[in-house]
Amino acid sequence: MNRLGPSFLRQPLAHRALHDVKDARPENSRAAIKAAIEAGYGIEIDVQLSSDGAAIVFHDYDLKRLAKDSGPIQQRSGADLGRVILRGSDEGIPTLAEVLALVAGGVPLMIEIKDQDGIMGANVGRLEQAVARDIEGYQGPLGVMSFNPHSVQQMAIHAPLVPRGIVTSAYTAEDWPLLPKGTRNRLREIPDFDSVGACFISHEIEDLGAPRVADLKARGADVLCWTVKSEVQEIRARKVADNITFEQYLAKLPTS
Repeated sequence: MNRLGPSFLRQPLAHRALHDVKDARPENSRAAIKAAIEAGYGIEIDVQLSSDGAAIVFHDYDLKRLAKDSGPIQQRSGADLGRVILRGSDEGIPTLAEVLALVAGGVPLMIEIKDQDGIMGANVGRLEQAVARDIEGYQGPLGVMSFNPHSVQQMAIHAPLVPRGIVTSAYTAEDWPLLPKGTRNRLREIPDFDSVGACFISHEIEDLGAPRVADLKARGADVLCWTVKSEVQEIRARKVADNITFEQYLAKLPTS
């Protein structure tokens, strides 16, 4: 099993890159990625699948919140999405290949693969294969993760040398109303960590005290967390987490 490089445990990860739409840096945009690189932060990005099988750097399943258009990402081609302008900027939506070329190994890059199944099931594979194609031969600190363990398993098949992890949560009914109770109860216990060959988790900050997190940490798993939004939260999170994913403030960088 490949482990995360040391930079992933040192440089805080800017959530959806160093975004601030008031400064023309929308989530997952080239401008936000460039700002994170210039500041010396690691970067966390999200990927979705286009209609023609391209990995697209975008968080939501629908364009409406973040772009000057609407409709499901999966119904648009990669080229078409590149012409859709992100709100608060003059940029189109980037592909993963474009982002990889932009980062070029300069800082740690964490790719979150968004669940395409809808209920964290096994009906996945196309996006994972697209990600694997794009990251093949990439030089620099890189990791992949997903809430859906089936996606993580797909990455074990298609990109076995890239460190992989599971994004984990308390899976409350309030936060996950569309997910069946049985699925929430199962995923809460992180039962797939070993079977998918994960080396880390990225856990919900409010649930870092969960016994299963302590168990995995004691067994040597790296523990990241999401999403830290203040210095006060960061101090609390670092009592458990090896590193943080942050937004809405500037996390402290390591001094040596």
